[in-house]
Amino acid sequence: MDAVRLIAATRRALALSVAVPDIMAAAWQAQALAGAVGSHLAVSGPAAARAEALGLSEAGSRACGPRHHPALCPRGIRAAQLSKIEDPRRALDDLGALLGEVGVALVGIAVTAEDETLYWQCMETIDAVDETGERVAAILRTLSLRERGSVA
Repeated sequence: MDAVRLIAATRRALALSVAVPDIMAAAWQAQALAGAVGSHLAVSGPAAARAEALGLSEAGSRACGPRHHPALCPRGIRAAQLSKIEDPRRALDDLGALLGEVGVALVGIAVTAEDETLYWQCMETIDAVDETGERVAAILRTLSLRERGSVA
């Protein structure tokens, strides 16, 4: 399945999430998806962005949560369905937007958390999502430079 469709499905799941476990599961799904997009681009993406894509893959593997969490979608990790990235720029733009939305949702949980463990789990996931978003932005900058002919 194309990355853009998987990202859209994850954004919808996050938007529909109300309960904390569902929001956390959506955050983990987003991180796993970022890792899968990074891995895919590191292997078959534009040559100029492959090294940064590997960094995205590594960043995406952080804060993915338990693979068998009950709040994960019934089919498991959505990222496992990734088979292609037809439009890398659009996929990265959409992934960056998703990660921003995840960060906002996690801040909402953290500021109202009465449980210290949940608070710190949110903070660690926010840090991971922020790093992942920075990696996405770096790849987009590289692609922009390449498109303008500045990078071979």
